[in-house]
Amino acid sequence: MDSNLTASDVALLNNDGLGGGNAFLWIFALLILAGGGFGNLNGNGLNQADLSAGLNAQTAQNQMQSLAVETANNNYETAQLINAQTNAMLQQNNTNLINAIQGFNQVNLNIQNQTNILSQQIQSMSAQLNECCCSIKTQMLNDRLADTQAQLVAAQSAISNANQSQYLLSQLGKFVPTSGTTA
Repeated sequence: MDSNLTASDVALLNNDGLGGGNAFLWIFALLILAGGGFGNLNGNGLNQADLSAGLNAQTAQNQMQSLAVETANNNYETAQLINAQTNAMLQQNNTNLINAIQGFNQVNLNIQNQTNILSQQIQSMSAQLNECCCSIKTQMLNDRLADTQAQLVAAQSAISNANQSQYLLSQLGKFVPTSGTTA
């Protein structure tokens, strides 16, 4: 064997010298890399600098593509975080609105209950005032009745006394009163 063979050359020449099913591909690759076959564009063949430049360009392109994918992934993750934060804020806002509405409803219920209590107390006071006024009016009428009855009794007594005096005088006969002089 030739002492200039590389490890890939030796791999190609295993067993029967054809390298198995992929021997044709390896030979094709060696011809291209060695500068032979298919004619080159500049007629010189492919050298190490061209190969390095091509590999460097491909590496740079892969790195840029990887960077673009990472940037897109970062943008997607940022959008997802913003979306999650927006949803959380919307849920918190909805919770705050519900709490505010429930608070206002509770305040309205408290005001309504207080208004009902005040209304009942006003009605109760009105009933007490009506009862008090009626009691005062009744007492005034009872007092007037008692006064009128007392006057009636006094008038009846005066009439009775006058009638008695007339009766007594009529029973005595003719009565001449004296002038009250003693002689």
